[in-house]
Amino acid sequence: MSAEPDGPEDRVRRFATIWSRAVFPATSTSLTRPEFEEQLLPLARRLSEMLRARTFDAAEGRAVGAALVDAHCTDPEALTRALDCIDAYLVLYCGEDGPQDDLRARSARLQHAVAAGFAQALRERTLAEQEAIAQAALRAQGVVAQALHTSEARFRAVFEGAAIGIGIADLDGHVLEANQALLRMFGGSEQNVRGRNFREWTHADDAPQVWRLYEELVRGEREHYHVEKAFYRPDGTVLWTNLTVSLLRDADGNPQYQLALMEDTTERRLLNLRLRYEATHDALTGLPNRTLFFERLEKVLNAGEGRRFGLCYLDLDGFKTVNDSLGHAAGDRLLVEVADRLQACATAPGEMVARLGGDEFVALTTGPDSRREVDELAARIMNALVAPVIVEGRELTVRGSIGIVEGAAGERSAAEVLRSADITMYRAKSAGGNRFELADAEADARVITRHGLTTALPAALERSEFFIEYQPLVHLGDGSVRGAEALVRWLHPQHGVLGPDRFIPLAEHTGLIVPLGRWVLEQSVRQARDWQERHAGTATAPLRINVNLSPCQLTHAGLVQDTVDILQAAGVEPDALCLEVTESALIGADDDLLKPLRRLAEMGVDIALDDFGTGYSNLANLRRLPVSILKLDRSFTQGMQQFPADPVDLKIVEGIVSLAHSLDLAVTVEGVETGAQAEQLRILGCDTAQGWYYARPGPPERLHELALVDATG
Repeated sequence: MSAEPDGPEDRVRRFATIWSRAVFPATSTSLTRPEFEEQLLPLARRLSEMLRARTFDAAEGRAVGAALVDAHCTDPEALTRALDCIDAYLVLYCGEDGPQDDLRARSARLQHAVAAGFAQALRERTLAEQEAIAQAALRAQGVVAQALHTSEARFRAVFEGAAIGIGIADLDGHVLEANQALLRMFGGSEQNVRGRNFREWTHADDAPQVWRLYEELVRGEREHYHVEKAFYRPDGTVLWTNLTVSLLRDADGNPQYQLALMEDTTERRLLNLRLRYEATHDALTGLPNRTLFFERLEKVLNAGEGRRFGLCYLDLDGFKTVNDSLGHAAGDRLLVEVADRLQACATAPGEMVARLGGDEFVALTTGPDSRREVDELAARIMNALVAPVIVEGRELTVRGSIGIVEGAAGERSAAEVLRSADITMYRAKSAGGNRFELADAEADARVITRHGLTTALPAALERSEFFIEYQPLVHLGDGSVRGAEALVRWLHPQHGVLGPDRFIPLAEHTGLIVPLGRWVLEQSVRQARDWQERHAGTATAPLRINVNLSPCQLTHAGLVQDTVDILQAAGVEPDALCLEVTESALIGADDDLLKPLRRLAEMGVDIALDDFGTGYSNLANLRRLPVSILKLDRSFTQGMQQFPADPVDLKIVEGIVSLAHSLDLAVTVEGVETGAQAEQLRILGCDTAQGWYYARPGPPERLHELALVDATG
């Protein structure tokens, strides 16, 4: 067994060798086989580069096809062998272990481009031959009057030796002469051609203009025409040709004969149909692919008023697990089985199933009652997936999530319809999967808005679209302002002011929360310094700033150093800063996660356990957490809005306060909206509170004014 080629150039040269051996017997070149291989080597390099190029350039593929014609590979068999070689060996030798489905799809498109370039070059070459023949015929006719014998000999040589079919007919359409090439096209017998009337050769696929052009020519209103035309052979098969018909006039200029030149394009047409099929169908499942599906969907959506459609967008649940555990070959077999089941679900007129890629499929239906039909189609698909699939002796349970879009044609584009179906499918998947959901315009708008906000976040930070509002923290004992919580806002150019609930989860998801959180900390610490400078020399206690930390920030390696740098740059002591961490973020936290918080606490930074009471954590964990403040969730104060207060809530709060104080932890309460709540919380021993009863979040100047009021009493 020979060794594999070492480098990319060796692989390309090996591919060129295989290509030359396949094509050389069908060429008309005078080169030797090794010389012909050297002629193909640059073309092999171009194909290899196009296979791995970032973007597909069809013009490069067509150039390779044209180069084959220049290399005298003009026999249709040469093209067939070349394309078979590209299909079988290009990805194998030049793919460099890339994604096989993508490379094979690219290879199919390359074959289509090469065939198109070959056909165009061969057609141009043939047309040039046709023109030369036509001119020779016309010249021969003119010479007849002067030297009949000489002209007849010359014309007959051209007529009989031509590689394309040539026929001469009178103006009534009767065939008078036909060369051997034309006879071979129609089975080789003269009786199949000579004496026949051209008007008899009609075909069901004739373009409407074919016979109109013919009538204009025999009336002398045009000199020639060129069309693509099909003919029935005597055995019933179809002959496809490029047909050029010219009018021959006598010495006085009167129409006398018709000269027909035919190029047999049957094989090339069949090849184009095969390549078209491969370009529009999924190689694995045989289903229509994304390209063909979009063509069909756009046709349905442009069908006009009164037409309706329904679309099911299916994504298999847990398919990645099959690939990861059993391998991609097992995953492929699962996809083939699913495709077969889906195909069996869509057999009614107007229904179509396609594979978009991966484990995503679509089913399309049309009809006046499309809402009922698409619901029934989705139900059939779900039922078809119930039975397990046997792969490598294992029973695999198949589940799927379906998004349904139904509506009238002409209201939305194909891209908009598919986007809505995709959004709806993910809504079904997030609801637990193995179900189908109907598209909802409001839900689509929310997802689209969310995506728009996600993509706009990085630029928003650069354009300084964020700002901070501050909500006072009030001491329940004397009512003095002790500090404030920093709450970030986004002044969006289109949506106005957005609260953190609209964009903080998006920032967490994209990782932008780290630079955004650092900016909030920087601005808040500077504001704390400004407050301290304003209150210097007064009896008011130094104002503390509370800043929220997200779970993503907790795991960021630069948290401690960033905090130290910001405090030092602002000239603020660590005890002026409190970092709030949600209880849910610390449930089950290990020592590695708690280590940065412990370092900050040792420096003097207060750590507050935010939303306490909502995370269902073990109270014993409080002993190991480096926190100095418990911040009770607003849910505990809701039962105190009415009089008398809910005794259960009172007991719970009283117990938490007692536990916290026994552990030397201060207690802050959120969501205080009435004076009765504030008084009840003071009696229960809570230390500080915040809420609309004291002030809504606002600009930093507002907090300064409140603090001055407290100081002047």
